[in-house]
Amino acid sequence: MERFSFFMGGTCVVCLLPGRKMASLDRVKVLVLGDSGVGKSSLVHLLCQNQVLGNPSWTVGCSVDVRVHDYKEGTPEEKTYYIELWDVGGSVGSASSLKSTRAVFYNSVNGIVLVHDLTNKKSSQNLYRWSLEALNKDSSPTGVIVSNGDYDREQFADSSVPLLLIGTKFDQIPENKRSSVLNRTAFLSEDFNAEEINLDCTNPRYLAAGTSNAVKLSRFFDKR
Repeated sequence: MERFSFFMGGTCVVCLLPGRKMASLDRVKVLVLGDSGVGKSSLVHLLCQNQVLGNPSWTVGCSVDVRVHDYKEGTPEEKTYYIELWDVGGSVGSASSLKSTRAVFYNSVNGIVLVHDLTNKKSSQNLYRWSLEALNKDSSPTGVIVSNGDYDREQFADSSVPLLLIGTKFDQIPENKRSSVLNRTAFLSEDFNAEEINLDCTNPRYLAAGTSNAVKLSRFFDKR
């Protein structure tokens, strides 16, 4: 079993790759962005360890975990990659000095997972600001929403970085309100030109092999 560890934001990160040689794998870097408390750490743990994170804590700086992915599995182009999922902590409304500190995490990015809490409308709205901060790290995140309240889709038209939307805490939405909540968040997928996954991070079955969510996830990682 290959093992490596390093420090990010004061956190020791330990990654395990059973039965794989690190030197033989290509590296892909994917940012995981969203407001504090939306469940990014629980999501990353589920994606990388296929286990529920028992005692999630606030992320200071950035923590990194690794998922092994077989790119275009079953095709002549199949190749194994290790995907670094960079869970970036903090708030999108934090001081400019903290935003500048986060900018170091935004270099050489191959993809971005935008995470929002389905029970928290503000966390969905803030994804626009997170995306601007990450893709235009030298710009201020103000003015992401244009004057008429619609998202300016042309801002990232030239960006080659693929995006994936993940809504968490699906289990906390009463069944009689799920339709209205999902209708409210459906526009995000169109605005970001990204597929959407909604799940409960405490239940691995939402990402079980063969499910539509697992297919969407694999398709996103294949874009790398």
